[in-house]
Amino acid sequence: MNLLFIILNVIALLVFVGVLIVMQKKRISFSKRVFTALGLGVALGLALNFIYGVTSETLASSIEWYNLIGTGYVKLLQMIVMPLVFISILGAFTKLTIGKNFGKMAAIILSILIGTTAIAAVVGISSAAIFDLNADQIVHGDAESARAEYIEGRSAEIADKTLPQQMIDLLPANPFLDFTGARSTSTIGVVIFAAFLGFAYLGVARKEVETAATIKKGIDAIYSLVMSVVKIVLRLTPYGILAIMARTVATSDFASIFNLGKFVIASYVALAIMFAIHLLIITLSGLNPITYMKKAAEPLLFAFTSRSSAGTLPININTQTNKLGVPEGIANFSGSFGLSIGQNGCAGVYPAMLAFMIAPSQGINPLDPMFILTVVAIVAISSFGVAGVGGGATFAAILVLSALNLPVALAGLLVSVEPLIDMGRTAVNVSGSMTAGVATAKLTGELDKEMFNAPIETQTVEA
Repeated sequence: MNLLFIILNVIALLVFVGVLIVMQKKRISFSKRVFTALGLGVALGLALNFIYGVTSETLASSIEWYNLIGTGYVKLLQMIVMPLVFISILGAFTKLTIGKNFGKMAAIILSILIGTTAIAAVVGISSAAIFDLNADQIVHGDAESARAEYIEGRSAEIADKTLPQQMIDLLPANPFLDFTGARSTSTIGVVIFAAFLGFAYLGVARKEVETAATIKKGIDAIYSLVMSVVKIVLRLTPYGILAIMARTVATSDFASIFNLGKFVIASYVALAIMFAIHLLIITLSGLNPITYMKKAAEPLLFAFTSRSSAGTLPININTQTNKLGVPEGIANFSGSFGLSIGQNGCAGVYPAMLAFMIAPSQGINPLDPMFILTVVAIVAISSFGVAGVGGGATFAAILVLSALNLPVALAGLLVSVEPLIDMGRTAVNVSGSMTAGVATAKLTGELDKEMFNAPIETQTVEA
């Protein structure tokens, strides 16, 4: 490990940070700065990968400094997730933007999230079949063996829960614990707690008008404070993307990616089809899919680089409410539920592809109609409670493979390409939650069509 080279690597990152700062001072648009950061991050990552190699100690030490910006930014986003979800949903009740349509809204959002996850399972199986994927094609190495042992260990912890137990886990026995994000279903717990308080507020408003007015004033004040924090953090997005992308590319094992190229290609084909299905849903809702795609680009790009649905939530909600014309209540519910329910990429495409690949090793015909129907049903049901952070796909795979009595350890064979595939999976997860929000707002007649159709040049995530 060479200290001089580490310093030079950090200086290289800081130079690119300086470029982004200059762009900001020249008032270059937020979108252009984000895409510039992506390009600079890829270029820097490729240079580091080529110069040092994946196993270099110098590179590993350099990446630790890069994480001050990249991981630090993601943690700041995660810091504001729970306060944002809680106060936004509670505020929606005080502004009467949920009220009588609450049941209909929640039903549509959940139907879209779970329905698209079932479709994602079919798409994943189809892609695996077309590319003739099989677990026997994958080379077993030390990293794969270690990953397999880890997955088997996690399987013993989570695979034995029944569906009723999983549904009970969604309820917030201790909402203050859920505010810490201690459980994989903490976000849903906070949503449920905020909804209970919201309905309680409506009850107070009917009987004690003055008390309700005082409560509303306090909630509005807290909401304004939280949104100010959100805006501050979002302004750091280009710098976060630069560091995250540089780290991701620099630490990618391109040799392993090449060896597993067919699986990577099959995965991205399936994910691309799912994104096309999201655009089809937008189209069937009577909206322009091109407009949606342009305005959703920034949160999808951040989801792709950060690999964190939870970290993307503030950008997701901000884009829905300030660019796509979705009411705050619907945006918060779709974004929050999308973190743990119906993740099309992690809980849909991925476990279904694994099930197809692993089935032949157990003497099962993966093209048997009953097997496919079983996989689709299990994927849809087990999509409840999948964590919206790194590792959610592994969690989903364990649940699905265990329910099918397939060896979960074989899921560890893809560890070398996990980061690359997880980028696409996370983007599709976020797209699914945004699609649910936009479509629900349109179906309930609450979408601001003027905002949705407004030129993107007049809008900004920083607004």
